[in-house]
Amino acid sequence: MMRIQGKWRVLSRVALLAVAFAAVNAVAQESLKVGVVNVGILLEQAPQTQEAMTALEAEFAPRQRDLVAMQTSLQEKNETYQRDASVMGEEERVSLERQIRDEQRDLQRENTELNEDFNLRRNEELGNLQRLLLQEVQAYARDADYDLVVADVLYYSTGVDITADVLATIQANFLQPSSGE
Repeated sequence: MMRIQGKWRVLSRVALLAVAFAAVNAVAQESLKVGVVNVGILLEQAPQTQEAMTALEAEFAPRQRDLVAMQTSLQEKNETYQRDASVMGEEERVSLERQIRDEQRDLQRENTELNEDFNLRRNEELGNLQRLLLQEVQAYARDADYDLVVADVLYYSTGVDITADVLATIQANFLQPSSGE
C-alpha cells in the first residue's frame, strides 16, 4: 500500500509540474513576437535581384555575341559543304571538313566555358544577394521588435508571414539613395 501511495505522489508531482510548464509556456508564447520569411520570394522579387541579373547579362553579352557569330560562321560553312561538296576538289572538301570539325569543337568549348563562367558569377551574385537580404531581414526584425524570425519553414499561417512587409522595406530601401553618395 505504501508503494502505491509513493508512486501516486510521484505521478501527481510530475503531472503538476507538466501543467505548470504548460502554463508558463503559454504565457511566454503570448508575448513572443514571431515572424516567418520566404527567402525564395524575397530573392525572386527583390529589385536587387533584377539589377544583379541585368548586370550579369551585360557582363556576358559580348561573349554571347561572339558565340552567335561562331555559330553563324559554322552554319554557313555547313551549308556550303552540303551544297558544294559534290563539285569540290578532294583537297578543298577535306579542308572544309577540317574547318567545320575544328569550329564545332571550338564552339562547343566556348559554349561550355561561357556557361561555367556565367554560373560561377551568378552563384557569386546570388550569395551576395542572400547576405544582403539576410541583413535586410535582420534590420526589419530589429526595427519591428521581433523576438524570432525564421525562414524556409514547411508550414506556417499567414498570420506570422512577414515576407510581403520585408519585401516592401527592401524595395523602399533600394529606391532611397544611400547616405554615402
